[in-house]
Amino acid sequence: MKKVAIVTDTTACIPDEQVAKYEIELVPVTLVFEGKAYRDGIDISPGEFYKLLRKEKKPPTTAASSPTPYLAAYRQASERAESILCLTEPSKFSALYSSACLAMDMARTLLPAEIEVLNGTTAAAGLGLVTLAAARAAAEDKSLSEVMEVANSIMSRVNLFATLDTLHYLVKSGRVPQAAALVNSLLKIKPVFTLNHSDAHTVALPRTIPSAIKQMLKLMEQHTTERKPLHVAVMHADAMDKAVALKNRISSQFNCTELFITEFTPVMGVHTGPGLLGIAFYPEE
Repeated sequence: MKKVAIVTDTTACIPDEQVAKYEIELVPVTLVFEGKAYRDGIDISPGEFYKLLRKEKKPPTTAASSPTPYLAAYRQASERAESILCLTEPSKFSALYSSACLAMDMARTLLPAEIEVLNGTTAAAGLGLVTLAAARAAAEDKSLSEVMEVANSIMSRVNLFATLDTLHYLVKSGRVPQAAALVNSLLKIKPVFTLNHSDAHTVALPRTIPSAIKQMLKLMEQHTTERKPLHVAVMHADAMDKAVALKNRISSQFNCTELFITEFTPVMGVHTGPGLLGIAFYPEE
């Protein structure tokens, strides 16, 4: 039996092959289209989701978070590990952390495994990179405290930058005012934002996707000194061609130990819409 098993949810944007390789228990977040519920990654793929999103007039929603799927994941993980580490996106962005903690409390009287829940300071592919680092530490048979130490170390170093193709979906979701969408429409702005240490804010306002990509690469340079090897995830929302091109530029420009493409989680894609392109990365120590 392993010392530690890893649990996270589908917002972490981890490729299926990596989930399988490290036996990560993945909790599916539920999306609701026209009253019908879909489990992210099970009943609907990211590609299928974004195709529906382009067609639907009424924006989809996410179902209320529940401890039940986390408890099921803990039960599965406890069958092959003595301890469990669950990683979630920041509690200020969703109720997933609270649900994971409620499930942990319920599991104390039901399961033999020791469980810890880590409230993330990053999300999407940023959380995915942290989760993968924790999973690799668990695969090396490290203890729960050692795996948590690795996760916290990566969390403090990971950066995430992304650009939006449009503010249309943010307006539909009520996340930004209509006036912002009007400015976006008139100026053709492709805002670049960051999500680090539980804080999301805009860092640049380029007018084209190529300019936004150039800005993100410049930001990568600013956050990677001494040519240290990087772990990098390129994420996209129904924009694979752009993601491949960005991956190739990163590969030629930076020293990458790990570099992969992943699809942006539909749970957040509800608000950002298709066309998002982003990078998450951290340097080795």
